[in-house]
Amino acid sequence: MSDVDVLESVVAKGKGIVAGVSPDRYGAPTPCTDYDVKTLLDHIVGWTRAFAAGANGRDATEDPSTYTTDDPTAAYGAAADDLVRGWREHGTDRDVRFATAEMPGEAVLGMTLIEHVTHLCDLAIATGQEVPFTDEEVETALARAKASLPDEFRGEGKMFADVVPVPEDAPAVDRLLGFMGRQPA
Repeated sequence: MSDVDVLESVVAKGKGIVAGVSPDRYGAPTPCTDYDVKTLLDHIVGWTRAFAAGANGRDATEDPSTYTTDDPTAAYGAAADDLVRGWREHGTDRDVRFATAEMPGEAVLGMTLIEHVTHLCDLAIATGQEVPFTDEEVETALARAKASLPDEFRGEGKMFADVVPVPEDAPAVDRLLGFMGRQPA
C-alpha cells in the first residue's frame, strides 16, 4: 500500500473520530498535554488545511496554529478530502511548499501521516473512542517518525517530548505513542 493509500484510509477513519467528539468533551485533557480536546480538534483541522494547501500547490492562507472552527466535523472532512485529492492529482515526486519552505513531497507526506495518526490517536483516547488504525497504518507513521524526528527536536521547550520507552513487542499504537512522547495506555 502506498503512503497516499495509507493516508486516505487514515483520514477516512479520522472523520469518524472527529464526528464522535461531543462538545461536552471539549475541555477534557488529551495525551498531547499542551492541548485540551477542542484545541486539539482545531490543531488537527488547521494543519490538515495547511497540508492540503501544500499537496495542491497552494500557499496556506492562514496560520494553522491559530485556526478555530465551530464545526470540526465538516471542516475536517472538507480539508481531508482536499488533502488526499491533492496527493492523488499532483503526486509526491515534486517539491511542495509547506509552511515557509519548499520540501520534497515524500517528506511532507510523511509529516502528514505522522501528524494525523498521532493526533487522531490522541483524540480517540481523550474522548473514549477506539483507535481504529490498522497495524500497517500505525507502523507506516512510526517508520516515517523514526526517519524524521531526531533527538535534537525533543525535550523541554522543544517541539516534541522525549521518547517514552516501550517494549519492542508492544502493540504498534503503543510504540508510536511512546516514540511521540506519550505514555501509552
